[in-house]
Amino acid sequence: MQARTLWSLSVKSKTATSTAGVSCVWNRCKSDFLHKSIVPTDHFQKSLPRLPIPELEKTCSRYLDTQKAFLSDEKFQQTKLYTEMFEKEIGKDLHSKLVSIDKNNKHTSYITGHWFDMYFKDRRPVVLNHNPFMSFKPSPRPELNDQLIRATNMVTSSLKYCKTLRANVLEPEIFHLDPKASDTLKFRKFVRLLPKSLSFYGAYWYKAFPLDMSQFSSLFNSTRIPQQGKDKLYKNEKAKHLLVFRNGNMYVFDCLNDNGDILPTSQIMSNLKYILEDQSDRPSHPIGYLPTQDRDVWAQARQHLIENGNSMELDLVDTALFALSLDNVHADDLADLSKQYLYGDAANRWCDKSLSLLITPKGEACVNFEHSWGDGVAVMSYFNAIYADSNDNPVTSSHDDANAAPQVKKLEFSLNATNKADIDAAKAKHDEATSKLCLDFLEYEGLGKNDLKPLKLSPDSIMQLSFQMAYKKAFGSTPATYESSSTSAFKHGRTETVRPATLATNAACELLAKNSSRDEILVALSECSKVHGNLTRNAAMGQGWDRHLFALRLLAESEGLDVPLYSDESYRQINTITLSTSTLSSPAVAAGGFAPVVPHGLGVGYGIHDDKLGAVVTTYKPHNSPSDFLSALKESVEQIHAVVKS
Repeated sequence: MQARTLWSLSVKSKTATSTAGVSCVWNRCKSDFLHKSIVPTDHFQKSLPRLPIPELEKTCSRYLDTQKAFLSDEKFQQTKLYTEMFEKEIGKDLHSKLVSIDKNNKHTSYITGHWFDMYFKDRRPVVLNHNPFMSFKPSPRPELNDQLIRATNMVTSSLKYCKTLRANVLEPEIFHLDPKASDTLKFRKFVRLLPKSLSFYGAYWYKAFPLDMSQFSSLFNSTRIPQQGKDKLYKNEKAKHLLVFRNGNMYVFDCLNDNGDILPTSQIMSNLKYILEDQSDRPSHPIGYLPTQDRDVWAQARQHLIENGNSMELDLVDTALFALSLDNVHADDLADLSKQYLYGDAANRWCDKSLSLLITPKGEACVNFEHSWGDGVAVMSYFNAIYADSNDNPVTSSHDDANAAPQVKKLEFSLNATNKADIDAAKAKHDEATSKLCLDFLEYEGLGKNDLKPLKLSPDSIMQLSFQMAYKKAFGSTPATYESSSTSAFKHGRTETVRPATLATNAACELLAKNSSRDEILVALSECSKVHGNLTRNAAMGQGWDRHLFALRLLAESEGLDVPLYSDESYRQINTITLSTSTLSSPAVAAGGFAPVVPHGLGVGYGIHDDKLGAVVTTYKPHNSPSDFLSALKESVEQIHAVVKS
């Protein structure tokens, strides 16, 4: 099951906006808070609608519609037969049971428990298999793009975000279909007066859709803990310290006082300066390698650490507010920098932390996060807020502010021969895995939203079409493709899959390959936009087919049932995601990426802006090379560009 969720928001509209900490109306505070929203953070949570379970007939129909883009007539008829049997017989019983289970669990969604299990039971390493990165654009103020200065400002902004969230005054995330009517002070004054049990419906009356906020609490003081068979998420909101990595060494220091107030800038900056200037040698056996390995192996290695007297040190790691990595590696270009962000020096990471902030010697910065606890809405809210606050309200712009006595504890682990052997094995496995990853990127100037929207073409659909074209050019087939869509408009919603490879994209690829007339191609592009828009809207409303069939399959497996639909080779192939994609939609994002989900696949993090577009592409040796796909992608974009601009 594909689990790349990343950044896609729940609904797409040419007039819609999402509250993300920059355009909202609130009371500004020159204090420990980013702001104080007049609408409480959890105001809509109680009245959020529940994620619907689609009708079985519609799920089966949508599944077959997707298969049409891949199968020959003969194979399609066989798959259609399996699907119709499923719909009329065993699937009908499974669906009834799923609906019954859902009715008895109204506090959550039908997919939530399964989704956590999917992550926590996965025994593969989280590095490359789950953890993505998002990099920040440089600060528009050059003096702030310094490692110590940016670290101090971003840590402080992160603490302000945390305090604002926990005080229940962080602006709730709301998707505004009509921003002029609802993204206003009048709207906020209206909905805050409504009871929590009714508040969603008041927002809906304004064509505003509050989003689920349940994941936000896991941003801080949260860590995935390895256990045999199934991991768990551990949180302790009482901890007040930050975990910092430098040259493979690990440090902690308090950022909050006993009252929960943020410590003075001089103290935080002095602590960070002390760490940056510490001349301690790199450990011969850095602990950071251990979380990079197979989860059962890591669980055993963790137990070995505990048995050797390291419980207190591990607790300081697990309970830290978040992790900060102060890297000392200089990247030559975006590709090298992206590799550093995606996996980098494992000695300088703790990949199980829910949230990690990485900052390079040049002040370049990114977020890398463990994916089990949440998806794009929570991470993007944090990302956008700290980018804006650290640039608009920096607490320092000079090293002179580091004028306090440092108060830092360096973590010293007691390592015996068994612990060292565990670390050596983890490092060998990690180095082997990351050495196979290839990463490259494309930046294309001149084609963007401003060129496509006047033609009533969806920018995202055109990007997805360009990926289909490129894959066909490079590899000669239609790939099983995944694009994530958030279902956060529902209580405990996670994601649904958009399937961008369709009959419409196949037809458009064929016309472009034949250099058909501009009018014919524009009609095909318009059809791609229409079909893709419908798929996206359905997914956002919980009306895709992936999650529903996924839940039914798990239910069948729990009962030991043999279901022909799920053993059909066509079902297996369409769920072997060879082209995994996710879009980045924020002015604060420079780039983002993740590894492929299958050895012969591609991972594509992409963005399209007003006048340009870009993509970060990953593959694994020896199966594929990013350059082959990117060369074909550039050619495909040029073809579309020629049609649009002519």
